[in-house]
Amino acid sequence: MVTMAALWVFLLLILSLLLPTFGCGFLPALCGVAAVACALLAARAGPGSGAEAGRRVCVLVLGDVGRSPRMVNHTLSLARNGFGVTLLGYPGAKPHRDVLNNDKINIVYITEVMTGMKFGPKIFQYVVKIFVQTLQICYILLKIDAPSYMILQNPPGLPAIAATWAVCLLRGSKFIIDWHNYGYTIMSLTHGDHHPIVLIAKWYEQFFGKLSDSNLCVTEAMKEDLRVNWNIKAITLYDCPSPIFRETPLELQHELFKKLANDFAPFKGRCQSVHSDLEQTAFTELNISTGNVTHIQGRPALLLSSTSWTEDEDFSILLKALEEYESFITSGITLPSLVCAITGKGPLQEFYNRLIEKMHFKYVHICTLWLEAEDYPVLLGSGDLGVCLHKSTSGLDLPMKVVDMFGCCLPVCAVDFQCLHELVKHEENGLIFKNSQELAVQLKLLFTDFQNEKNTLGIFKRNLKESKMVQWDENWDETVLPLLAASN
Repeated sequence: MVTMAALWVFLLLILSLLLPTFGCGFLPALCGVAAVACALLAARAGPGSGAEAGRRVCVLVLGDVGRSPRMVNHTLSLARNGFGVTLLGYPGAKPHRDVLNNDKINIVYITEVMTGMKFGPKIFQYVVKIFVQTLQICYILLKIDAPSYMILQNPPGLPAIAATWAVCLLRGSKFIIDWHNYGYTIMSLTHGDHHPIVLIAKWYEQFFGKLSDSNLCVTEAMKEDLRVNWNIKAITLYDCPSPIFRETPLELQHELFKKLANDFAPFKGRCQSVHSDLEQTAFTELNISTGNVTHIQGRPALLLSSTSWTEDEDFSILLKALEEYESFITSGITLPSLVCAITGKGPLQEFYNRLIEKMHFKYVHICTLWLEAEDYPVLLGSGDLGVCLHKSTSGLDLPMKVVDMFGCCLPVCAVDFQCLHELVKHEENGLIFKNSQELAVQLKLLFTDFQNEKNTLGIFKRNLKESKMVQWDENWDETVLPLLAASN
């Protein structure tokens, strides 16, 4: 076994050196070979057996664990049903305390691969990174206790799909891919549809995706596309709000607004002279003597958006709409002042922050913030309206942020794309727009007399309350649990 492993390592070193000669088309093969090699190197960590192994699941995401809500929801549902869960992913945002405090959940953080290579063409540097990442994933998956199932989020799936499949083959685990989108479509935003890397990534997803034992996906449109174009049979598991997403009582709203007011001026009370028995934020007022919390008369409207600040969300649409909204007020139309709170972190955040700093508003206040996992649902449950600018790169996935907003009975204005109708029902639980002009008109419509429950915004909120959305736990138990039982 040692001799065989040494031969594999030597072969891989030669292949990696010859890679520039063969070209980038060699990447998928190298990825697969690396996975098999690492499996051979760690073959002593053989498949688990017995009832204990049958109740273990590994949930893997090559992303920030704290910012991967669907995989966290999988983890919590598995633990609730008695499975021991190893959750693998990158460190970053602090996960919700429900995950941290659960004895059945073990979080194993993966160090993000940074090769530090500065020589050779970029494609060579990228391939080396993928190769090292493949070895890393295989090593970690072989090091943990053998699970009966491995559930992988895709994207990102390069090189995780091949690596996870190889380890599942070795350890006798069932391999489940949860398709959130297609990775190659995200890569095409940067490189273009016909770039060799994008074409290779598409082939890679199609080829290795077929090797999984089972597949989940997020929409009926994606299920059909996987069946017709990829020959992959998937089960649709719609994102549904977890129990933490619900309307927020005024008392909790007041506490959150007080906390946010320490760092963000738009949340501070507007009144300079307040009675000593009263404690105010921009939106709420606490009577200290009685403990009663009420909304302030003439308060601003609270507009919420959530983002990863990536290229598939064009926030210039919202900024232009807010400029138009400001002009409505200055022209004499009666509308409330507006606080727009945008939550999230991501690569384009600084770019948009610079744009926001150059804008001069009198009636609109914009703040970008990052919230703890426990505070995010409280803020959503305190808002008046949500805005979603997610535009699916494949046209086949749905924004989970809208699901969370609906769980909090928060109506949404969302930018249009192919399968959005599976979630947002125009003029029922929100509105769909195509450009900044349409969004501006919608903001004017919804915020006119917005505290009146009989206006359009109030009707949308009532429709959301009456719809009684299926919760994540119920949906997961009906869809995924039978799949695990059938695979045993």
